[in-house]
Amino acid sequence: QVQLVESGGGLVQAGASLRLSCAASGRTTNIYAIGWFRQAPGKEREFAAGISRSGRTTLYANSVKGRATISRDNAKNTVYLQMNSLKPEDTAVYYCAAAPGEAAWEDNKWYNYWGRGTQVTVSS
Repeated sequence: QVQLVESGGGLVQAGASLRLSCAASGRTTNIYAIGWFRQAPGKEREFAAGISRSGRTTLYANSVKGRATISRDNAKNTVYLQMNSLKPEDTAVYYCAAAPGEAAWEDNKWYNYWGRGTQVTVSS
């Protein structure tokens, strides 16, 4: 089992930055790729960013590309999502998820473990 806990969300104004953290615990957490997903009210959960197990490969949704940076510190079992130039349309609950193996995926079906999410609200 792997446990994931997100933190770092909050209420910010448009143009601000936030750094979300995903702390992992449990069995050999650094064997997993990590993805960040988000779900806005009334919308389906969507992929935002992903990072491979080694950290060498990253993926970004077009909606956050250029404004987001995903990184990981395997020594701390933590993955970060730095979000800059936040927009009201970034408002959502942000979830991190773990997928076994090296590659991160945009499709949420590959992720076995999920955190409970952290709320990000961006006011205009």
